[in-house]
Amino acid sequence: MAHALQPLGVMPPRALWQGSISFGLVTIPINLVSAAEPRETLAFNLLHRKDKSRIIEKRFCQTEDVEVPWKDIVKGYQYAKDQYVVISDEDFERVRVPATQTFEIRKFVPAADVEDLYFNAPYYATPQGRSATKGYALLRDVLRAAGKLAIGTIVLRQREHLAALEPADNALVLTTMRFAHEIRSQKDLDLPASGRGWSESEMKLARQLVDTLSGDWNPAEYRDTYSDALRKVIEARVAGKDTAVPERPEPAKVTDLMEALKRSLKERPRELANAAGRRHPRSRKPVRARRHRAA
Repeated sequence: MAHALQPLGVMPPRALWQGSISFGLVTIPINLVSAAEPRETLAFNLLHRKDKSRIIEKRFCQTEDVEVPWKDIVKGYQYAKDQYVVISDEDFERVRVPATQTFEIRKFVPAADVEDLYFNAPYYATPQGRSATKGYALLRDVLRAAGKLAIGTIVLRQREHLAALEPADNALVLTTMRFAHEIRSQKDLDLPASGRGWSESEMKLARQLVDTLSGDWNPAEYRDTYSDALRKVIEARVAGKDTAVPERPEPAKVTDLMEALKRSLKERPRELANAAGRRHPRSRKPVRARRHRAA
């Protein structure tokens, strides 16, 4: 008997943070909910090969070699080898920097000036109640009109983050960012210099190939094909069937860059470009037009 995999139920978004946005004397109460949807994730459990029983992880004290219940577990910071100091819930409460409850906008910066590698996790900011909607709408629309990002800091999950606030359709999106010291410099990487290392004819062909594959950004065109294929394998296993291992495609053995560009232009179907031209553009372009700069 075949058993179809059941999709996880769609849960209403839960506020992960409650506080306010402030700039000048303006304060806008908001909630933060995750902008990422986790329901496509396939979860696996560890089993005993012999009888397929679940492997349960237990919390053992290394000194006494006994299992420890949750009520006797505390958080500790290792300040030297095997030396810990206990940090209580009250200690965490004492660390009440302003960003714990408020996203204070420190600066408005041009959206195009911030490189992609600084951005991390996005959250929807939603207004708390009807009294917050006017200020929320005003901030969202002024950011869009000015082409700016609002930069500030916020404490999430007991860590302070740099963050950027920007409009996305009707929403304000707050995206956590990496601090400058968290970005690895490129100077230690073995990278070719910009603007050299290729010929003008190679650049011309590369531009033609880019034009052939160009089109409007439509995220609905892309899927997690690995999860789709893995789901089929799981469904086959549940049904007691075996699955064939697909042949691994052989990469094209072309060592000459010019030849590779010419063959790509010849073999790539022109329908890709035609299909891209038929797609409907989005009604609103995102504010951010990020660009990468050398470190």
